[in-house]
Amino acid sequence: MDPADRRARLRELAIWVDWLRTTFELHNGIPQCWYRHSAVVEHLTALYLGWVRTYTGVPGSGRDLAEADWISALHALTPRLQLAACATGRHEAAPVRAPDRPGAAEEFEDYLLTSSAMTDPAQHPSPVEVSRASAQPDAPL
Repeated sequence: MDPADRRARLRELAIWVDWLRTTFELHNGIPQCWYRHSAVVEHLTALYLGWVRTYTGVPGSGRDLAEADWISALHALTPRLQLAACATGRHEAAPVRAPDRPGAAEEFEDYLLTSSAMTDPAQHPSPVEVSRASAQPDAPL
């Protein structure tokens, strides 16, 4: 999205978040600075889109949630919306991400190409059961 579209979408989300905080009494569960925390924005966006699909009655996505399912999803995600650092009403920036270790990307690619976990043939999780079942094709379980 271009910057103007991002601002418009965030304003739309902010109106809905205000409604959510009031309706579900989450004013202490969702910090006022929610929009400054990308993970919280992602969770709220997912909740908002699920709410729209659930409550607008517009058919289409095939992933519509029943109202009780949406409320269950809200309660399941509520802990992810809470930020202890910002609980006092004063925004605290997230910790700075540690820089990537030099050579980490190359080590990852090397792992993908050489580790037995990535190169060995697939195995059934229960070789004993596979061999028993193949020895007696119609054996009862």
